[in-house]
Amino acid sequence: MQDILKEIKKFRDERKWMKFHNPKDMAVSITIEAAELLEHFQWKNKAEVKKYIKTHKGEIADEIADVCMYLFELADNLGISLKEAMIKKLEKNKIKYPVSKR
Repeated sequence: MQDILKEIKKFRDERKWMKFHNPKDMAVSITIEAAELLEHFQWKNKAEVKKYIKTHKGEIADEIADVCMYLFELADNLGISLKEAMIKKLEKNKIKYPVSKR
């Protein structure tokens, strides 16, 4: 995770974009990129989605990457360990949704 974060920050800093990467704008950007990901599946039924993925996997991967890169950077900018946050959230979810409730 640290290697990719280093590359993301290098890309940002080489372009002097940090001034644009405040928490609100980063959160907005995550939402926009997530919406672009969702557009690939909008109005398609399960069979259509399966077929669509076969011919658009690269484009879908690009949108997933955009969401992840903004998310990685936002967490870093806020001093949040994304790995630790995910582990803690999984633990909370285990309590909230125990296997016995299936």
